[in-house]
Amino acid sequence: MRRHSLIYRSFGRPLETLNLETSEVPRLGQSKLRVKMLCAPVNPSDLIPISGAYSHRITLPAVAGYEGVGRVIDAPRQHASLIGKRVLPLQGDGTWQTILDCDAALAVPVPDTISDAVSARAYINPLAALTMLGIWPVEGKRVLLSGAGSNCADYLGAWAYQHGAREVVGIYRSESRVARLEQLGINPVSIQDMPLISRVARESDVVFDALGGPVAAKILQLMAPGTTFIAYGLLTGQAIQVDSKPSALYRKFHLRDPLSRMSAEVWQQKFLAIWELLDQSAMPGYQVFPGQYWRQAVERALCPSGQKVLLDLSTLGQ
Repeated sequence: MRRHSLIYRSFGRPLETLNLETSEVPRLGQSKLRVKMLCAPVNPSDLIPISGAYSHRITLPAVAGYEGVGRVIDAPRQHASLIGKRVLPLQGDGTWQTILDCDAALAVPVPDTISDAVSARAYINPLAALTMLGIWPVEGKRVLLSGAGSNCADYLGAWAYQHGAREVVGIYRSESRVARLEQLGINPVSIQDMPLISRVARESDVVFDALGGPVAAKILQLMAPGTTFIAYGLLTGQAIQVDSKPSALYRKFHLRDPLSRMSAEVWQQKFLAIWELLDQSAMPGYQVFPGQYWRQAVERALCPSGQKVLLDLSTLGQ
């Protein structure tokens, strides 16, 4: 059996470093499931590591992609009941490949009520949003989101209201995001409107920042004592640099940190909560690209105002 994988052997621009490679599938290891991938999203969190932003914790060569959904095609006897079922094959090799082996204890079964398109995007952003809201409660607080319109910010905003937030404001980079933000009850603020951003920053109790860069630094400097600023993304590709110690409590969030302490049992329980939330949430629209058009999919994903992108891995290599 052969598989097709999107691999990068050096760091750089995704369209210059990613290549489609074919290899033999090794013998299935103990306690492993063999999954035929169906589809996977193309997220900033998939592309930023390829650039080398996190090179200190990535071993090359590497298969791209952190999430996706597939169907189990082989399993050891004790997990034979999963053959034919859909799972999220996570925390293993990259998901942008046609055949993937994953740890059976960490493979997340997908309910029949959840579509491929929704389940493929159920890991990075939903789990990050749910985890952050658990660590930094927002009940009764004013919440500010930067990078509003991104998937994770959408979840943070919508679920912050479910966690009792008083108000949620979102700083957006593209006018195409405004209607979606208003639909979710998030008050939109343009990244170009610095006077309004400054006022909102002074009034916010909790900031979840996905951007980094000078706008994030400005917000952090203006926040009042006793407030909290959580840096969880770097969509601008720029670090936060401030001239003096901020009054707000500054925290960084990387999903890998709580995951490293999470047992397989807790991991599975987290997804039971996520499936229930996603069943009630209206997901943003998406555009499907056949696997052989992965370059066009990446190009679209690199455009901040573009529609969300889903890669059909069943056609990869054709």
